[in-house]
Amino acid sequence: MTKSKRSRRHYTAEQKAEILKEHLVDKVPVSEVCNKHQLQPSVFYDWLKQVQGNLVGALMTSTSAGPSKREKELAAENAQLKARLAKKDSVIAEIAAEYTQLKKELGEP
Repeated sequence: MTKSKRSRRHYTAEQKAEILKEHLVDKVPVSEVCNKHQLQPSVFYDWLKQVQGNLVGALMTSTSAGPSKREKELAAENAQLKARLAKKDSVIAEIAAEYTQLKKELGEP
């Protein structure tokens, strides 16, 4: 009783994506896709589970990698406005101090 060794095929991620796309996009039945590529249905469904498990990562925006250009612009504008507000606050404080000093000098209550 001899067992024939079958060499294991290795598919690249691109090949797996194309095979899955035949079923998901082109609506080819799983049985036909598996027969065409000499693939076990269990392997096909394992690949499909991997895809479904990674959907969140695929749909994430690049904001997780860092702030976007718009966010950087808004942060810069926010910093500029805070600086202007601090300058206005200091000017108002200075004017209020001068006003208080003048009131004291003039003797007004």
